[in-house]
Amino acid sequence: MATSNLFKIIVVVVVWMCLINSCSPMKQKHTKQPKFPAIIIFGDSTVDAGNNNYINTFFKANNPPYGENYPGHIPTGRFSDGKLVPDFLASFLGIKESVPPFLEPNLSDDELRTGISFASAGSGYDDLTTMLSNVMPVSKQVELFKSYIDKLKVIVGEEEAKNITGEALVVISAGTNDLVFDFFDIPMRRLEFDFRGYQDFLQQRIEDFVKELYDLGCRKIVVVGLPPIGCLPIQMTANLQNPNDRTCLEDQNSDSRSYNKKLEKLLHEIQAKLPMSKIVYADIYKSLIDMINHPTKYGFVETNRGCCGTGLLEASFLCNPITPICSKPSEFLFWDSIHPTQEAYQYIAKHLEKDVIPQLL
Repeated sequence: MATSNLFKIIVVVVVWMCLINSCSPMKQKHTKQPKFPAIIIFGDSTVDAGNNNYINTFFKANNPPYGENYPGHIPTGRFSDGKLVPDFLASFLGIKESVPPFLEPNLSDDELRTGISFASAGSGYDDLTTMLSNVMPVSKQVELFKSYIDKLKVIVGEEEAKNITGEALVVISAGTNDLVFDFFDIPMRRLEFDFRGYQDFLQQRIEDFVKELYDLGCRKIVVVGLPPIGCLPIQMTANLQNPNDRTCLEDQNSDSRSYNKKLEKLLHEIQAKLPMSKIVYADIYKSLIDMINHPTKYGFVETNRGCCGTGLLEASFLCNPITPICSKPSEFLFWDSIHPTQEAYQYIAKHLEKDVIPQLL
């Protein structure tokens, strides 16, 4: 009898300890450490959290219907109906729920400590890409990053700032605007280069940029490849396609695949030259083309036009408060004629979390 009571007491104690310690899901969630101390973003409108709001440019997304499905239903400057890939990544990885733009005034010390976006919509690796739009090319974004490091040193001290920079997840997403603005639609660079030559020019700029980030302390860097550019609704429109019979432009998609193949090889070579670095290629082409070719698998019903307006041409200031939008953005791959919906971005972020992030750990 005494043995039976003792056994019951032991069981009760063990269960109670389990509930208040390691067996408690809430406690595990609270104490889980992020895999990266911060997330740092460079690039174009696919990752611009609102920096262009503070630049004298017409490339902005700070008015409705942008932000239609963002928390609070507010336009933040993100070129989508809601969150972008960096926001989802930061949340998945336990860093924070969204990544703010560096140019936003009055950022808290905690926001700065856990990461920032330096991206600028309309940007590219080629400085010529931004000549007319007055947005920040990638080369200017790295200058902002240097000032960010100085601020970080003030907040956490030089040694911890170095640790944050070295352990942070760094994502670079650009290149589409270079090809669209300088080669496909406005052939300024075609006066100097054939496509292979322009690829080499851009990828030399990428190599220089990655090396500069490395010299500034970054060690874990993801470089995003091109999407299927020929499937962007605005590119199909620019090709004067029948609105009722729209298909992807295979020549531009072929160029995107060629660029990506060369970029992946280049990044392996760069990593080999930079000790203790992890330089990883992120393939978004396959994710997007699978959504386009198998839309029902993802819940999409429309993939060749955007949700905003006609979906054929509207973007930035052409997608504005008086522009009608579709009733179910989650069923559209594209929000405007260029940029995916947050639904599509979430699928891309899940792919990166599953297939790309583990390569950095």
